[in-house]
Amino acid sequence: MRRRPAWPLLVALALLVTACSDDRDDRRRALGDSPRFSDLMRVADPARGEHLFGSCAACHMVRRGAGDRNGPNLYGVVGKPPAETSRRFGYTAALRSLGGVWTAERLDAWLADPAKMAPGTSMGFRGVPDALDRADIIAYLKTQSAGVSDRSPSSAAR
Repeated sequence: MRRRPAWPLLVALALLVTACSDDRDDRRRALGDSPRFSDLMRVADPARGEHLFGSCAACHMVRRGAGDRNGPNLYGVVGKPPAETSRRFGYTAALRSLGGVWTAERLDAWLADPAKMAPGTSMGFRGVPDALDRADIIAYLKTQSAGVSDRSPSSAAR
């Protein structure tokens, strides 16, 4: 049996990794050192946000008509008042007292530090420290909310 050279396989693997790599670094460079929230949302990637939401999926669903897990189903969360996404979930008084609706900006604050935004919340998650990751998650949640634009400028350009 004759051995084949490994380099074609390595080249193919390198091309595959390059083709599938996240454009996150490119987006971050384009944003500069201190991007505004609107700039982050302009380049937000809902597909990457869906991938990042995977860690949230341990407690949350994002599917119309689905039940709750340890956290409420987040389908349609954008544009709804806090503590009203699910009629069945037992929200804390801290969340019920927030008022207003879940805007992209409020979701950003919540995802950054839930306990800071609503002291007394039962959500034990510490937050998403990276602003671009939060923007990607918010862009994904927008695609799962009726009446809210489901395409970010970055996804519309693809």
